[in-house]
Amino acid sequence: MIYPENTIYITGTAKVSSNDPISAMFDMFFVGIILEKESGKIIDVTCNMVRDMTSDFIKSILLDYNLSDDIELIAGEIKDRFQGIAQKAVIAAIKDARNKYMMLYITH
Repeated sequence: MIYPENTIYITGTAKVSSNDPISAMFDMFFVGIILEKESGKIIDVTCNMVRDMTSDFIKSILLDYNLSDDIELIAGEIKDRFQGIAQKAVIAAIKDARNKYMMLYITH
């Protein structure tokens, strides 16, 4: 997929617990979010889950949300729908990505 010039790529990271399968493969949980620079609308997502199905599920939750405005809605939907061990890490990584976006593109 080719992304338009008005998009940016932001990453967020979070620690995972030692009993999470992610920890056997990676040191941290990571989420990469492609969003429209001006609006904050999420248009694509990737993350380092152990199974592709899990990454696809996280992506399906995040698509079309606004990273700057909808963080509480995103966190609530993850808490409601994603019952994996990494739930807290997923929320923390998304909040980390949001903080980076806000510092780089909203406060200037």
